[in-house]
Amino acid sequence: MKLQHNRPLRRQRGFTLIEIMVVVVIIGVLGAIVVPQFMSRPDQAKTTAARTDLQAIATALEMYRLDNFHYPSTQQGLEALSKRPSGTPAAKNWNPQGYLKSLPVDPWGTPYQYLNPGLKALDGGYDLYSLGADGVSGGDGFAADIGNWAE
Repeated sequence: MKLQHNRPLRRQRGFTLIEIMVVVVIIGVLGAIVVPQFMSRPDQAKTTAARTDLQAIATALEMYRLDNFHYPSTQQGLEALSKRPSGTPAAKNWNPQGYLKSLPVDPWGTPYQYLNPGLKALDGGYDLYSLGADGVSGGDGFAADIGNWAE
């Protein structure tokens, strides 16, 4: 004796072409509304990243100054934070592990700029800056220079 199970047949139903087209149109409309609002955000994010990098470099410069009693000279540059500098002023107590593993470049691919005019002031005795999106001195908006002097 064979047992037969009477199962109702299920109809497999997929999406119709019209349903798929409606979803695609809705996604397209949402994309057209939302995407333009976020198009200016990458520039803002790059500016924020540059400010964060400048703060990290400034902290490393302070650690260098605490160890060596002065900031690196303009000639020694920011390289003095990742490898022992030569020249004057001598870095007698330079940390063998360095102060930065490597020198960061700004979000636009340009090295950060450093100037030490030799001032004796402990705070603000150097200029540390990025040339901004345009890579040249000056500028407005996202092309403006970003530095340790900026608020």
